[in-house]
Amino acid sequence: MKKEKIHLEYMLNGASRNILWSSISTPSGLENWFADKVISNNKTVQFHWGKTEIRTAEIIALRSQSFIRFRWTDEEDTRGHFEIKMNYNELTGDYVLEIVDFAEPDEKQDMKELWDSQVVKLRRTCGF
Repeated sequence: MKKEKIHLEYMLNGASRNILWSSISTPSGLENWFADKVISNNKTVQFHWGKTEIRTAEIIALRSQSFIRFRWTDEEDTRGHFEIKMNYNELTGDYVLEIVDFAEPDEKQDMKELWDSQVVKLRRTCGF
């Protein structure tokens, strides 16, 4: 079954540009909300959840203060990736966090709920 693209947006009221960028692009920032432990070696990033789950991703695109795109190294579909992007809304003065991910059609709702819970954690740890 072919994975389908998911596009999610989250308004982050009162977010600081530097704090948000650090939260989505550095191992210590990602450890605050995305994974329990994050180890980066150049363009390879290892994500750890709990004591047993480990996945490795490659950074395939990066624009400083804008977005970071990862591709899971164990993923068969080479177009599949996940991207975390920050956009500034000049009207409100707030940042919008955009998430692009891919999931099997029957797993799209679960993936959305997972990202929703992760962003709640991001807001709580960063004070957004």
